[in-house]
Amino acid sequence: MNQRRKRAKLIFNPGSGAAGESPVQLMDVIHAMQAWKLMPEAYLVEPGCDLPGMVQSALADGIRMFVVCGGDGTINLIAGALAGTHATLGIIPTGTRNNIALSLGIPADIPAAIAILRTGRRIKVDLGLAICGKINTPFLEFCSVGLISTLFAAADDIQHGNLARIGDFLAALAASPPAEMHLRLDGKQKINPMCHVVLVSNMPYIGPHFQAGTPASLNDGLLDVLLFSDLSKIDLMGFAAQVVRTGSGPEDERIQHYHVHRVDINTNPAMLIMADGLALGEGPVRIRVRRHALAVMAGEPESAAPPA
Repeated sequence: MNQRRKRAKLIFNPGSGAAGESPVQLMDVIHAMQAWKLMPEAYLVEPGCDLPGMVQSALADGIRMFVVCGGDGTINLIAGALAGTHATLGIIPTGTRNNIALSLGIPADIPAAIAILRTGRRIKVDLGLAICGKINTPFLEFCSVGLISTLFAAADDIQHGNLARIGDFLAALAASPPAEMHLRLDGKQKINPMCHVVLVSNMPYIGPHFQAGTPASLNDGLLDVLLFSDLSKIDLMGFAAQVVRTGSGPEDERIQHYHVHRVDINTNPAMLIMADGLALGEGPVRIRVRRHALAVMAGEPESAAPPA
């Protein structure tokens, strides 16, 4: 395989993966990328770092490939910064859930994921956009209104090993009431259920590998709206437990599924809104889809070996 060398910005999150492995893992990733004639320029993710600013500087410097070695949270931030540009996003999944890699057919094996940076398919995928007041927040995975948004921070900490947050999780669960949800789908259909949560998904897989949509969800120009109407908190916890075990929830006619270009949501009382793990506050939210806003490298059915 005769390929020209190509510059790539390698965004490496040392907080992803097993503790203590980061220095060795970073060098392994750099060497593997070099074997594929990619020239990585490493950027280490640290608390408080300016990822959008880094992306803009790299774009101005002529870099057109950005490779995230980390989890879904880091990928989401870089995806939002790359939206609407001519750059391509590559993914080396080292996080806890790795839903985005799963949705794109990228394997968890690091050498195989690096091979896809060269041998995979460059495709355009959709992004969601959550509009709260005057703030526009892009999201790659999902936006939620209600209980999931309230519980997410504690649940994420618990999944990452901070068991001290179990008390916070249970307290938030007990204190969260249902709300009147007022939804307007594509500016036409109105729905006004009483429920704990609404999920708006852009990707096939979200949360604990829960399949919220089909493989076409990546770039069909539509959002999947899941409305958990008339489910109690106990029902929702049972649903979540089955998702964790099997990757899919039980069939339940109370879970309504819609495919839309846009949805407007208001609640009474006001409920917390979250997009890709980022809390956006409370109040009404308008959610839109930006079709084919991001170029990514996606998996191939067969893996390849590095060129000689």
